[in-house]
Amino acid sequence: MTTVLRPEPSSGEFRKARPTTAAAPPAPAAPRRLDHVDLLRGLVMVLMVLDHVRDYFSAVRFDPTDLTRTNLALFTTRWVTHYCAPTFVFLAGASAWIAGTRRSRRELAHFLVSRGLWLILIEVTVISFGWYLSTRWTYGARAQVIWAIGASMVVLAALIHLPRWTVAAVGLALVVDHNLLDGISPDAFGALAPLWHALHVPGPLGVIPVYVTYPVLPWIGVMALGYAAGPAVFSQQADGPRRLAWAGALLVLGFVVLRSLNGYGDPSARLEHGSAAVLAMSFVNVTKYPPSLLFVLMTLGPALIVLALLHRTRGPIADVFVTFGRVPFLFYVAHLYLVHALAVVAGIAQGFPGSAIRTVYRQLPEGYGFGLPVVYLVWLGVVAALYPMCRRYAALKARSRAWWLSYL
Repeated sequence: MTTVLRPEPSSGEFRKARPTTAAAPPAPAAPRRLDHVDLLRGLVMVLMVLDHVRDYFSAVRFDPTDLTRTNLALFTTRWVTHYCAPTFVFLAGASAWIAGTRRSRRELAHFLVSRGLWLILIEVTVISFGWYLSTRWTYGARAQVIWAIGASMVVLAALIHLPRWTVAAVGLALVVDHNLLDGISPDAFGALAPLWHALHVPGPLGVIPVYVTYPVLPWIGVMALGYAAGPAVFSQQADGPRRLAWAGALLVLGFVVLRSLNGYGDPSARLEHGSAAVLAMSFVNVTKYPPSLLFVLMTLGPALIVLALLHRTRGPIADVFVTFGRVPFLFYVAHLYLVHALAVVAGIAQGFPGSAIRTVYRQLPEGYGFGLPVVYLVWLGVVAALYPMCRRYAALKARSRAWWLSYL
């Protein structure tokens, strides 16, 4: 027997209704958001901040992966951030799959095209200005990870009309086989050289003032694989995490085997002579621009294992990363402006004019910058400073159904 409280029509007060003998059927449970995906996304976003703080605060003016000049601490600080872009692109593909469970294919394709073009526009305007903080765009607009995600979404909008196994095959072919194209120079295409920069070899787009750091061909493959893996990524079955962990372990094994053979999979062969530290760094020092097969295996393998482990992770610290993972676009744009603005302040404090720091990090002046301890302290400070804003925006997205929020 149940007792129900009903409001009085006139007063709005509650009174007891007559007891009923039949219990009302329980309301269906609201679908629970799968926090492990947002948690992993948040983790890699926070790692990404470390990379960009290092860009703008480090006193080092050479590539930290240059084994002739780097040290283990500097190399590791750069290397650990390699996990960001592949994980983020892969999860974007998986998120497209879960979005497709609530939309028709036509609706999903429209969303992917419109959001992809929006991301490309923001990359070459708002985000590019954040890299410079001035109108002196000496390298042109920057086509980096947001451009790669946007362009991959546009291509995925066409791929989703194919069977999921076909999408997986296309993604696998792009990731595995694109290194066969490494020997082809953009000059071989003549006037179409900018197209090859956009697809496979980093470089300028010619008459268009854009420099492509993230050629999209392999990134399209990573996103397609994420879409194909969507059912496993978002699985609530008991064996879902185990399948992800096994898949990740196989990717790691593939990386170790191929890198040991020192043949196909990366344009740069590993070193076979040197100190233990140099040999270890060389083994994992694979190509990111564009991401080689070995780069994808090295990063996505552990990412899938971590994703499996995060299924049952709970607690206040996990909630912080989940919050960041739910508002990645806001977090990305806000962190870039905050990091660069703080660098300008730091540069002025060191005696440099603000204009010397208001430029892309590759052109920061000699003598400016700090050691790694300061880099890590600034990194933690930036992450902490962004959390309140991200928490409020995540709450807004959770309670609002406004269509435009899906674009931010």
